[in-house]
Amino acid sequence: DVQLQASGGGLVQPGGSLRLSCAASGFSFSYSDMRWFRQAPGKGSEWVSTINSAGSTTYVDSVKDRFTISRDNAKNTVYLQMNNLKPEDTAVYYCTNGDLIGRIRTGFWGRGTLVTVSS
Repeated sequence: DVQLQASGGGLVQPGGSLRLSCAASGFSFSYSDMRWFRQAPGKGSEWVSTINSAGSTTYVDSVKDRFTISRDNAKNTVYLQMNNLKPEDTAVYYCTNGDLIGRIRTGFWGRGTLVTVSS
């Protein structure tokens, strides 16, 4: 079975940092593009970042220069280092080996981890 287990969320003050992890199993992780999405309260899902199988990365403009996605193929884990967090980063963060096409999720998605940025 495919499993994606996100962890590392929590409550942090504005300007703080968190590192999210997503442990994957049940598929060929090293050959897979991996993505982070987030969903803020009352809003739709938003793509945050992608790392492809070659290690190339892309980010939504709102997190560029603050977030860093990385992967460890030996551990089948993808990370999201989040620095200088802002209240608008508050959301449930999901990792996936799929994508979001309109409102349709493809691939497999983890349960998500909640990030709350508040003073």
